Amino acid sequence: MRHPYLEVTYRHGRVLAAYYHVASRVGRKSHKTRRIEPGLVVDYARDGEPLGIEITAPSVITLAAMNRVLRSLGLPPLKASEFEPLRAAS
Repeated sequence: MRHPYLEVTYRHGRVLAAYYHVASRVGRKSHKTRRIEPGLVVDYARDGEPLGIEITAPSVITLAAMNRVLRSLGLPPLKASEFEPLRAAS
């Protein structure tokens, strides 16, 4: 089992996208995706377990939006300090 973490992807020095990996067993693959909010897409394993959240519009996503999605998935909310790297990068 791994712990949740935020991964930020850059292109030409600018934030392109980000991905919030939720706690899951290593090696699981995405089977289905679902757009939850504008700029946020959830990846699910074959058994329906959420694997992560694609952040396709990192410059406009807020901590409140992320936490709404996490709550809807039954996951703990992000702390401001955990979300700060995305804000700093945008």
